[in-house]
Amino acid sequence: MVILNKLNAYYIFTFFTLSSLSFSQSKFDSIFKDSRRPLTHKFKLEFADSLGNKTYLPVLIIKGKEKGGVFTILAGVHGAEYAPIIAIQDLIKELKPKELVGTMILLPITNIGSFYNKTPYINPLNKKNINRIFPGEKHGTVSEQNANFITTEIIPVSDVFLDIHSGDANEDLLPFVCYYDNKKYPDKTAITKELSEYSGFEYVVSYPYTIKENESAKYAFKQACQDGKIALSFESGKLGYVQDDAVKRIKRGFYRIFQKLKMYNYKDSLGLPEIKKLNNQIYIDSEAKGIFFTKLKAGDKVSSGDILGYVNDEFGKTINQIISPKTGIILYMKGNPPINLGERIMCIGYNEI
Repeated sequence: MVILNKLNAYYIFTFFTLSSLSFSQSKFDSIFKDSRRPLTHKFKLEFADSLGNKTYLPVLIIKGKEKGGVFTILAGVHGAEYAPIIAIQDLIKELKPKELVGTMILLPITNIGSFYNKTPYINPLNKKNINRIFPGEKHGTVSEQNANFITTEIIPVSDVFLDIHSGDANEDLLPFVCYYDNKKYPDKTAITKELSEYSGFEYVVSYPYTIKENESAKYAFKQACQDGKIALSFESGKLGYVQDDAVKRIKRGFYRIFQKLKMYNYKDSLGLPEIKKLNNQIYIDSEAKGIFFTKLKAGDKVSSGDILGYVNDEFGKTINQIISPKTGIILYMKGNPPINLGERIMCIGYNEI
């Protein structure tokens, strides 16, 4: 009888979970297919899992005066990266549907659990980093369902997919735009490169694309790239607080790309900066647990063999000295002292033709 009751409870919960998923999918689908223009829809899609966790995904669909391409923007995949979230809040207030050609899908805060609990990277409900689990799982944890919904419902209808990030609460970061050099889709990659270089960011980073078709993409915009979409990412902001210049940089990038795609009229008085391309990256991870010290910051130039910093134990004894393996520029780095074994210390970008 006890086993039967447990099974009944499981089946009842599974039924409601599957019903919730189906409802979210059908709700998004019906709203997205609404043919009226111009029109704005704001709604929340709910997710529940077998662990008893519940969350939601805020979605905004803006249909412009005329049909055209579909441009999707994600913010807050990491909930403690605030400049992207504030930039998309401003965009929601400013964008005029009557002046828009095409459709915008906006996800203002993709990782609600992380945002409201103020936790870097992970959703505390299930200890998952959404930006490490794409394509997700339809019947997995709430974070996996969230990633799966984006993969199966939002990416397929998107023509351009923009994932916005910043340095998290513990990261110093140099602003840059980035994309994957996916040679499987050379035409899409060429357009992505052009949009990246037109975005107004000074630093343009090209990541190598080496995953196979049956491998998990893990990252949101890498999933879109794997699926053959025009996919790129902005990185602007740092250390878990809102900088006005970081928000303005992101918004300028929005509008420049909208204008380039002829989706929205925008005149930029600043013009393009001299672009600095960084098509290679090297990552430095900590070889010890302890307290990280450095005099460097994101954006600093370093040379091969330079001492980048060191790690002390709890008694102040140096247990690891960090040496630069390459000449380049620090794209992002650890922004506060506590460091664990294997934790990322910094990423150095450099250019090799």
